[in-house]
Amino acid sequence: MTGAADEWTIARHLADQPEFAVELYHRFIEMVESIGPFTYAVSKTTITVKGERRGFAGPRPYRSGLRGYFDLQREVTDPRIISVSPYTQRLFVHQYRVASMDDLDEEFAGWLQEAYVVGNGAHLR
Repeated sequence: MTGAADEWTIARHLADQPEFAVELYHRFIEMVESIGPFTYAVSKTTITVKGERRGFAGPRPYRSGLRGYFDLQREVTDPRIISVSPYTQRLFVHQYRVASMDDLDEEFAGWLQEAYVVGNGAHLR
């Protein structure tokens, strides 16, 4: 039997995190909201944002900032990207870490736009 203490929510992920990390999370979500509609899937390990077909990105606040992932149809090399792994022949999972609002720039927004298209099934076409 699972109880409320076992449920993971966005609020639970944000609780007890530094204010700047929570602000980075909210900025990340604003960036995704500016692209188009999405839904959430919340688990113990992350907050996933999902398109029509699949999850495409995830943010999680930490003491050092914001960590997470996004899925692209290509590999990106950047200091904010801490690892890239092939997920399928057409998808690469990018693990990122950002520490300031400056890290959530236009280039990062572009990656989120690419990931959003993946969430809507672009990798299947």
